[in-house]
Amino acid sequence: MSLSNRLKELRLKKGKSLQEAADALGFSKAHLWELESGKSKNPSAELLKKLSDYFEVSIGWLLGEDESSTDDQKIKVLFRQLQELRQEDLDLIQAIINTRQSQGEKKV
Repeated sequence: MSLSNRLKELRLKKGKSLQEAADALGFSKAHLWELESGKSKNPSAELLKKLSDYFEVSIGWLLGEDESSTDDQKIKVLFRQLQELRQEDLDLIQAIINTRQSQGEKKV
């Protein structure tokens, strides 16, 4: 499946119009349409990252290089986003995870 087909499928699954998705992504409706119709074939790495984050899939999946499940895709996007955080934010997330895990152990 091509990038254009994947983008359109993802947008429709998300229930968004071209305008809504373009607004959320920060570019024009015409540009998104060009991507979905295959008229724009060389998106930048920055644009691919925005699309990946918005649709919660990996860049590899968008490009047809990775066919993992949707849950695996979300984990990959989350991992990439975590790498961009400051250490204090990572520490906070780790504390939340530790708290949730200890609460889960108490319920058993």
